Amino acid sequence: MIDYIIGEIKELTPAYVVLETAGLGYFINITLPTYSTLGEHSITKLFVYEAIREDAHILYGFRHQSERHLFLLLISVSGIGANTARMIMSSYSVQEIQEMIASSDVVSLNAIKGIGTKTAQRIIIDLKDKIIKGAGDGDITLPLSGINNEKKEEAISALVMLGFASAASQKTVEKILKEQPDLKVEQLIKQALKMM
Repeated sequence: MIDYIIGEIKELTPAYVVLETAGLGYFINITLPTYSTLGEHSITKLFVYEAIREDAHILYGFRHQSERHLFLLLISVSGIGANTARMIMSSYSVQEIQEMIASSDVVSLNAIKGIGTKTAQRIIIDLKDKIIKGAGDGDITLPLSGINNEKKEEAISALVMLGFASAASQKTVEKILKEQPDLKVEQLIKQALKMM
C-alpha cells in the first residue's frame, strides 16, 4: 500500500494530477480543494489511497491526512464509492462536511450532485458517532481542516516565540479561525496580536 508520493507536478487539472518521481509518472485523482492548493507548487507531497479493482489500480491523492481520513470514512458507507466520495469532498471543505454529519444536516448533503436523501441519511447514521468522537471529549467543536490546522500551528508557534502563553495563543487563534477560516498565516497572527 502506498502511503504518500512526493514528486514534481507534470500535469494539473481540477480532476487529476500527474506526479513524476524516480522517472515514473503517477496519475492521481484529486478533489477540488486539493487542486486549489497545488497550483502554487512545482513539487508536492500527496497522501494516497490506492483502490485496487479487477480492471484497474486507481490512486486518489490528498494534501493532508485529515482529508484522506474523511475520504476513507465516506467510502466505508454502503453505496458510497470513491468517485462519489470525491464529489462530496469537492463540494465542501473537510470542516463543513464534518459539521454537516455531526449536526445531521441532510438538506446540505442532499444538495450535492448524486447524493439522494436516503444516501445522505445513511452517511449521517454511519458516520455521526465517528465524527463526533474524532472531535474529542464529546465537544462538538470539530477538528480544523488540514490546511487550517497547519496555519493554526504556525500562528501559535509564532505567538509563543513572541512571548505569549501557549494556551492563550491557542484559544485566540482557534477563535479567529472559526470566524475567518480563509485568513493567511500573517493575517491570522496580526489579528491574534490585536486580541492578546
